[in-house]
Amino acid sequence: MTDLLTEFFSYSFILRAVIVGGLVSLCAALLGVILVLKRYSMIGDGLSHVGFGALAVAATLNLAPLPVSVVVVITAAFLLLRLSEKSGLRGDALTALVSSSAIAIGITAASLTTGLNTDVYNYMFGSIFAMSNADVIISAVLSAAVILLFAVFYNRIFAITFDGDFASATGTKVGFYNSLTAVLTAVTVVIGMRIMGTLLISSLIIFPALTSMRLFKSFKAVTLSSAAVSVVCFFIGIFSSYAFNIPAGASIVLVNLSAFIIFSAVSLIKKRT
Repeated sequence: MTDLLTEFFSYSFILRAVIVGGLVSLCAALLGVILVLKRYSMIGDGLSHVGFGALAVAATLNLAPLPVSVVVVITAAFLLLRLSEKSGLRGDALTALVSSSAIAIGITAASLTTGLNTDVYNYMFGSIFAMSNADVIISAVLSAAVILLFAVFYNRIFAITFDGDFASATGTKVGFYNSLTAVLTAVTVVIGMRIMGTLLISSLIIFPALTSMRLFKSFKAVTLSSAAVSVVCFFIGIFSSYAFNIPAGASIVLVNLSAFIIFSAVSLIKKRT
């Protein structure tokens, strides 16, 4: 095992994936608690599909995929938030509408040029080989910004998560903090697509929060547990991917699923004792 770990960390592309993946897992876990409690958990899935459409179009136009995707997905997050408030459509229906449209646009753009080339394919299913040094720097900066903003506005985010009306009555700018949450989620989704892929990135948002809620009840405890579970599951998943030669994204999701089952079993045992 020691030799395998030494070999694992000897590759630069794996180190890049571990750095970015660990940061993304932490960001996703922090935001996931909020989104699950506010019943917006599927927004991560919707935004990841928008990200795929953006990167496919960017690849078609020979533009840098990551910067383009960040701008487009943040814009989509704002639109989803505003349209759900103004149009009368339910959030899940609107997310499905936007995500399916984005996928269709992305596939059409790719098919009109070179088809689903390697870069687009990597974004769809994830690949630790796709992380460049530039990707690591951009992702690390964006992740640090997400974590910092979450920490700075933690009390306000806590307030709007549980009782937006009361928070508004006390002077909290609910709309601003909802928008901030949407932006942070959009950034996290985009920087996580390289490793997890657009089809699996939402699992990093949903699983840690649901897993932690099996055992913990307070917002702070669930948040801390989600952060720990997410980072640990990511590392175990990516190491298992290397050890057993399976796709990294799928491996990480399966480890998160195992953690959810274990926490659920422990919770059931506690209730019966």
